Amino acid sequence: MSVTCGSGEPHNESQGRTRCKLVIFFIAAIAFVVVGFLYSFYFKECPRQPFIPIYFSVLCVILVAQYCWWNWIKKNCCCLFTVFAISWFIAGNIMVYSIYEPNYNKNTTETEPYCEKNLYLTAFWFNNLIYIITGVVFLLFTCCCCIRLCANDDHDDTQTLLRYTVVVRS
Repeated sequence: MSVTCGSGEPHNESQGRTRCKLVIFFIAAIAFVVVGFLYSFYFKECPRQPFIPIYFSVLCVILVAQYCWWNWIKKNCCCLFTVFAISWFIAGNIMVYSIYEPNYNKNTTETEPYCEKNLYLTAFWFNNLIYIITGVVFLLFTCCCCIRLCANDDHDDTQTLLRYTVVVRS
């Protein structure tokens, strides 16, 4: 579909959507790089589960790689990349959720190891966000499929009725 802009030039709506997606992915990629870089300084700040900073930094790299090089990944090593990303996410879930809720106080006299609060809560809520987004996408996909099936069923009944009417009148 072509729409005329204020300047009189035709504008393709799909190009606008593609640009919007690219801007969103670019902003998300920058955010992941910044967050991954910042949390790389926390390597010694979670003795309770020392792999959480590594998990979070690698997860950020995976997401940036997916956004930036998706065409190359899809063409050359999609299966390997997907298996690694899912495996890393599962391992990270085990790391993050297994210590819920850690001791956040570094200067405590307790013998229980601590975990830096911002680091832990960022990883925790990032995992939760991925689950929420996955659930919403699944719900939307299911609703779209149901609507499409219902629309096709109504269309088929109408077509059958029209054919029957045409046959009877002939």
